[in-house]
Amino acid sequence: MTTHLYLGVVLLALFAAPVENNADIKVVCAKGSVNIKWMISEELVPHAARFFLGTCMPSHLTVLPTGEGEVVFNYKLADCRFKRLMKGKNVIFQNELTFRPQPRSKPAAFVYPIECVYKRPDGWIPAFLNPGFGVSEGRGSLVFHMALLNAELTSIAKTNVVPLGSFMPIWAAVEQKSHQPLLLLIEECVATASPELHPGSQVHPIISNKGCLLDSKRGNSMFLPRYQSSALTIYLQAFQLVVGQEVYIHCKLVAWDPEKFDESKKACHYTKESQSWELLDDPSMSGVCSCCDSTCKSRNKRGVDWETNAFSHHSVLGPLIIIDPSANNVSGGPV
Repeated sequence: MTTHLYLGVVLLALFAAPVENNADIKVVCAKGSVNIKWMISEELVPHAARFFLGTCMPSHLTVLPTGEGEVVFNYKLADCRFKRLMKGKNVIFQNELTFRPQPRSKPAAFVYPIECVYKRPDGWIPAFLNPGFGVSEGRGSLVFHMALLNAELTSIAKTNVVPLGSFMPIWAAVEQKSHQPLLLLIEECVATASPELHPGSQVHPIISNKGCLLDSKRGNSMFLPRYQSSALTIYLQAFQLVVGQEVYIHCKLVAWDPEKFDESKKACHYTKESQSWELLDDPSMSGVCSCCDSTCKSRNKRGVDWETNAFSHHSVLGPLIIIDPSANNVSGGPV
């Protein structure tokens, strides 16, 4: 044991100087794969097996005439436990290069982040759009969905426990089936400590004023870019309503004409960069969001079909349990 620990200390000391220059690591992201070349010192060449990409060992090692080594990782993005995330119009694969002079139970001596970013394929639809996920409820000829997603935005969350201050992606969608194309909007949204709204209930407004995301101005919440018009995702920062107790998200979902926006039919969030409200679906029409700091009213009169209850639905998501990480952990279950 003493010899092993001593070896780890020696390797760590040898490794400290070379990694100060990140030019020693070259990353090439290809279609579905990644190629990484990592230059290491002569002293570390005998210990090349202690270098990792995620869970993968080097594909091969080349010893140069200078005595230095080139550790190569050539793997598919489906290998090595790459983490896949969806962000806007991009698909992101993330992993880490590590040097571990001691067993895996010990912290790595060096960690270097790896990230490959690709444009999301045209027509891509996440699997959770299929019926049966989250809260699915019919309304006339339409079926509405609402669910909490995982951090990678790839599936429904497996837990309803959310740390205070972290982000919870809330997804809503309407199944169009044979219906004409629809735009899914969230007109109103509040959080409460009860599955039913009662007069005098303590509420935390999330969306109000016909589609204005209030939490984007007072916090860091936002609407994520759409993958299709009939679905919408709120990237909501967990708030302090009733920490450690059940929280329910009540929303009014509206299926609308995708070609028509006005002050009463919109999805607006506040951008800190421009310090103004922006229309998610067409920033050039952000003028319809200018009422978000006052009172939004409908400018256009639509046909009676668009104003019937068949195209709107009240949905409740929960229970969610928001915990304070500095306090005791709270066990939760599926949403």
